[in-house]
Formats: sequence, C-alpha cells, structure tokens
Amino acid sequence: MRLSRIIMALSVGLAIVAAPTAAGAAQPQPPVYPPVVASLTVTPTTITLGETFTLNGRNFLPNEQVRIDVAISNLPVAAPAEGTARRSDGSTVAMASVSYTSSLAGPQTAPTTFTVTADANGSFTVTYRPTRPGRYTFTATGLTSGRTASATGIVLPKRPPRPPHHGGHLPVTGDSIGTPLKLGGGLAGAGAVLLLGSLAWRRRRLG
Repeated sequence: MRLSRIIMALSVGLAIVAAPTAAGAAQPQPPVYPPVVASLTVTPTTITLGETFTLNGRNFLPNEQVRIDVAISNLPVAAPAEGTARRSDGSTVAMASVSYTSSLAGPQTAPTTFTVTADANGSFTVTYRPTRPGRYTFTATGLTSGRTASATGIVLPKRPPRPPHHGGHLPVTGDSIGTPLKLGGGLAGAGAVLLLGSLAWRRRRLG
C-alpha cells in the first residue's frame, strides 16, 4: 500500500513538471518574415548626352529621406587620346580627343549627391540629367532604415551632324570636268592641223 502511494506521488510530480513544457510547445510561434530589400532602377539604361534618366526606388520606409550618390566613370570602350582619320584622297590626318570643360554660360554640372523623400509606400521617382558622357552608378541609401540599392546607366556622347546629302551623288566641281574637256579640245585641234597640212602637202606634190 505504501509503495503504491509512492508511485502515485511520483506520477503526479512528473505530470506537474511536464505540464508547462507541453503548454509552451503547444503555443504557436510568430512567423519569420524575410528582410525587406530596397531596389533601384534606371530607365532607360542607355541615353545620349542631353537626355534624362528616370530613377525609381522601392521598399524604403514610408516618408523616409533617401540620399542618392552618383559615381561617374569613363565608358567601357573609350576612344583613344589620339587617332587617325582617312581623307577621300587616301591620306590620313591626326585627330585629338575633345575635353569637356564647364563655362559660366554653359549648363550647370549635374549633382553627385542629392536627397529625395519616399512616399507613404516607401517609393520615389526622380529624374536626373547628366552633363557629360560616361558610366553613371546611382546608389540610394535610406537615412533612417539604412537600406541601400544601386543601379547603373550609360551616357553616350552626341553624334556630329551629317553633311547634306542630295540624291546619293557627290557634288561635281568644275575642275573635274573642265580638265578633260580642255585636253580633248587640244587633241582635236592638233589633229585638224595635221590633217590640213597633210592635204596641202599632197596637193603640192601632185600639182
């Protein structure tokens, strides 16, 4: 009888100890969400100097201040400092690269750092007009969240204007036709003089 009481007491004790553990295990655990990653896109990705990029940022905090840093580097395939160009007559002429310099009368240099404000959804849209060719890397950083995102765009130099082209034919100058005409006229005159001289000589000989 005493042994059965001991066994019953041990069973009750084990049940009491195991009850909180089972209750804790039965409670639902809070869901684990993946970290929010900010994004930045540049459209279009390639423009010509004088055109504008559009920057679109997503997944920042609502109404957060976002700093945008701009890093500018040379194009992947840059023109050599000095090269040669071939003329129509087959000769070559040296050509030097043109450096871009700012002037008081010219457009202001595009900023390399500026700040925008995200909307209630943590998004923003801003335009950016580059002032020189190159590869532009934009990095957006949330000043409160610390979230960052980057995107790249390429700015090509303007193409030089083409000269007027009429009917697909090159213009004809006076020298290109005048010289053959003069040469042909001289040969015809010389031939006529020789013919008349030959006829006169034959008449004298036969007469």
